[in-house]
Amino acid sequence: MSKIIFTESQRRELESNPNIVKVSDRSITYTPEFKVKAVKENAEGKGPHQIFVEHGFDLSIIGSGKPKQCIERWRATFQKYGEEGFYTERRGKGSTGRPSSKELSPEDKLKKAEARIAYLEAELDFVKKLDELERQAKKKK
Repeated sequence: MSKIIFTESQRRELESNPNIVKVSDRSITYTPEFKVKAVKENAEGKGPHQIFVEHGFDLSIIGSGKPKQCIERWRATFQKYGEEGFYTERRGKGSTGRPSSKELSPEDKLKKAEARIAYLEAELDFVKKLDELERQAKKKK
């Protein structure tokens, strides 16, 4: 998230650029096509500032450091996931956190399952006790 807060007129100007999907007060969402183009042009030797200026960005609005930051981040994504990495969403609900780096043995899987069962049984007992207390409280009224 940027420290720059865009004014309404700056947001309108940025949104008029075809390489931008949306603009909020503090962030810009670029099109996947632009990201791919920018990474490829950078690999061919163009500098980040030159790429952004040629594609119609006003660096006085987005900040002079933003092109370099974006290109570095996009290059890492491109190297890790390829071109497809810009077209698929990897954040949010589908993410389950950091994956386990080791495979569990059958004994460990069993222990984990037994612990989960014990937890769920305790949770169920708690709910039953709570229901009973609520019934008793209603009877006393």
